[in-house]
Amino acid sequence: MQEDGSEKTGPSNGTRNPHPGSARASRGPSIADVAQAAGVSAQTVSRVSNGLTNVEETTKNRVLAAMKQLGYRPNRAARALKSGQFKSIGVIMFTLSSFGNMRTLDAIATAAAQAGYSVTLIPVHDPTTGTVSGAYNTLREQEVDGVVIIFEAHLLDDADIALPEDLPAVVIDSNARYGYPMVDTDQAEGAKLATEHLLNLGHEQVWHIGGPTSSFSATHRKDSWKQTLEDAGIEAPPVHHGDWSTESGYRIGLEIGSNPELTAIFAANDQMALGAMRALHELGRAIPEDVSIVGFDDLEESTSFWPPLTTIHQDFHAVGRLSIERLLQQINGGRPAGGVTQVPTLLLERKSTAAPAR
Repeated sequence: MQEDGSEKTGPSNGTRNPHPGSARASRGPSIADVAQAAGVSAQTVSRVSNGLTNVEETTKNRVLAAMKQLGYRPNRAARALKSGQFKSIGVIMFTLSSFGNMRTLDAIATAAAQAGYSVTLIPVHDPTTGTVSGAYNTLREQEVDGVVIIFEAHLLDDADIALPEDLPAVVIDSNARYGYPMVDTDQAEGAKLATEHLLNLGHEQVWHIGGPTSSFSATHRKDSWKQTLEDAGIEAPPVHHGDWSTESGYRIGLEIGSNPELTAIFAANDQMALGAMRALHELGRAIPEDVSIVGFDDLEESTSFWPPLTTIHQDFHAVGRLSIERLLQQINGGRPAGGVTQVPTLLLERKSTAAPAR
């Protein structure tokens, strides 16, 4: 076996192979073949293969060109045995359909690549013991150094699953009381900013279109909205829960939009805000002259809503980057820290909010 773990086979009795070209084709190019083609030592090829930086750029490029020309591929498993790492991170996701999850996954993949790690994605369609355990087993078979979990910790608990102690892990979008290392948007801060914005404009009440009751994100936003109203001496109206979809926001908008006392809505995400805006338009209520509305997420399309949507910006890039940073700390021997690393939110005021008509 070569220094970088690539396997070299062939006659071991010291006799000369009369057909070296055919032997190379059967066993694949070795580190020695690359060294000869690049005009460097085998040790230099090994350094380049293992990603070490103590190689001059011109030499490195010559070695990489030789690797490409010969079709050389290092033996990944053997390299992992030597370095103790596979340079691979697993990601377990409950859903691929949500805007936040896809933006976060993109940020994770980018941050992992910048650190020299590949990403293996395992979607989990329902949080049962079998599916979550199967996801872990799949990741173990594919030899990952750690895992980022993008669904909520209470789903793990409902599935009677505990994170394996020998596999570094970080959970995104969850709840601190479960004790896992976590990264999340400051959901409570965002909901407070949205509610205070509407109150400061002069609205005497703020109605809330909430997310699913099973979602910690939705729960944090709802609780913060209610607390902000109570701090202002206002009794919160009933919450109407949607499922994050535009259709559910539209349905709820039709239910509550005809109430003449309703002048302000805080929707738990931009999609439901968009649905509610459609319902209000159909009910003949102008935005923001009759009803102001604030969303949450800051979809790229939210500036093209009519009118452009005032919303809470989530920094999904920061969430993904910080999750990789915390995971790599564990992979590189650091002690996993519990609790939540929170990413601040930002209110983006556009044209969907205004002072109430008098």
